[in-house]
Amino acid sequence: MAITSRLIVIIFMLTASFLVSSAENCSTYKFPGNQVFNSCIDLPVLQAHLHWNYIPLTKSIQIAYRASQSITGWIAWGINPTGLGMVGTQALVAFRSSNGSMEAHTTPITSYMPLMQPRNLSFPVSNISAEYANQEMIIFAMLGPLRNRTAFNHTWQAGHSVSSNNIPQIHSTEGPNVESVGTVNFHL
Repeated sequence: MAITSRLIVIIFMLTASFLVSSAENCSTYKFPGNQVFNSCIDLPVLQAHLHWNYIPLTKSIQIAYRASQSITGWIAWGINPTGLGMVGTQALVAFRSSNGSMEAHTTPITSYMPLMQPRNLSFPVSNISAEYANQEMIIFAMLGPLRNRTAFNHTWQAGHSVSSNNIPQIHSTEGPNVESVGTVNFHL
């Protein structure tokens, strides 16, 4: 009888774990406003997900990057056209500004102590916006054209605070925050 009870508990825990993890899968996520993205990946750290539509005619990419975050924190995602890692990343950043609205802007990461202020990137970005829903921040944007490339190194990040003058503050420099790098091919 004790073995049967333990087996039932183990099966219940595995089923619950599967349901929770499958609910967070990028392919089942429903965006506010019924936006649809044809491709997505669940990123391995920072509870983050990248969704996109590749537009071959214009060599552009419509993206939605979303990550778990408190309303007082910030998120960022970007591609690094010149290397692997943080420095060189052309980033999109989102946070709640001091006036209470969600803000999204672009910023190139040129050092390990970036300013995180709005600056132009090395490629065009349009329609950038951010939302906060269900304990997640989401950045939407159109990138490109991206010069005959579809595969890039990319980085993503999260921090816990934003200053009163709307500057994201330094993120952790250990654990998942230094593991948040990878490659993505938008044409797949």
